[in-house]
Amino acid sequence: MRTLRDAPGGGGREPEAPVRDAHVIERLDVDSDGVRLAVYISGPRDAPPMILVHGYPDSARVWDGMRRELETRYRVIAYDVRGSGASAAPRARADYKLAQLARDLFAVADATCGAQPFHLVAHDWGSIQCWEAVTDPANAARIASYTSISGPCLDHVFRVRMSVAQSLRSWYIAFFHLPLVPQLVWRLGGAALWPWWLRRTEGVRAQRDPDQLRNCINGLQLYRANFIARARAPRERRTTVPVQIIVPRFDRYVTPALTADVAQWLGRHRREIIDAPHWTVVRDAPLIAARVQRFIAWTKREEAPSAPLEQYN
Repeated sequence: MRTLRDAPGGGGREPEAPVRDAHVIERLDVDSDGVRLAVYISGPRDAPPMILVHGYPDSARVWDGMRRELETRYRVIAYDVRGSGASAAPRARADYKLAQLARDLFAVADATCGAQPFHLVAHDWGSIQCWEAVTDPANAARIASYTSISGPCLDHVFRVRMSVAQSLRSWYIAFFHLPLVPQLVWRLGGAALWPWWLRRTEGVRAQRDPDQLRNCINGLQLYRANFIARARAPRERRTTVPVQIIVPRFDRYVTPALTADVAQWLGRHRREIIDAPHWTVVRDAPLIAARVQRFIAWTKREEAPSAPLEQYN
């Protein structure tokens, strides 16, 4: 059995931390502007650091499969986003704004990576919030590479015309803004049925998350704190960080069209459409981990910025 060891800097022994075979996962509690974030670390201490950021309504457990693939070569760091898993949940909606979520990322990075640049991989809402950090020029030297899966930059989305198909797929966003009703749906069985829904629609057989109800309800604030503000005033957001965008062709929630025009805001980048559903990070963990590693290897090659991008084989 994989055991949990006290991590340097706090946390103690926590039964809710992910437990798997083979290696130790360290639990570390990190303070971000007064909110405690639960961080889980594995892999060689001297390996390049990689931070994984999960989406909604998940916790860091969603990365279990990819962690197993990556932790032999990287120092893998995943954390429960505020409000989910074992992390604290502030009540104020403003505490879930993108700028605050970006500060959370760097609070985790400061505590686990120090000044060393880190590779960043994110899915769904984790990806949406990480664009905020990646497109801030002040962070260009901190982030070695960024892999975004099923989570576009909201500013990019609202600076282009959204397709009818995407508008229809985004019905749940309006639903999540309703008062009380979404919470009631999750409490009356929605959270309990979530593993069944993933099996039925995604072909995903994930372990039950004991914090599922908490993830579902607290995570509503992510939508409520950010979508309307970004829709009203989308910003010009660019980055020089090497970016890989993995686009699941059969995503029920995010259409490929949402990232079709993203090149105008990026420097070195790749965008690849794969035959997979939204939760490909669970269903196809080895495949996604391999693409992350292949992209990192590609970013290390010396070539002129104007050189054409080669295609994956």
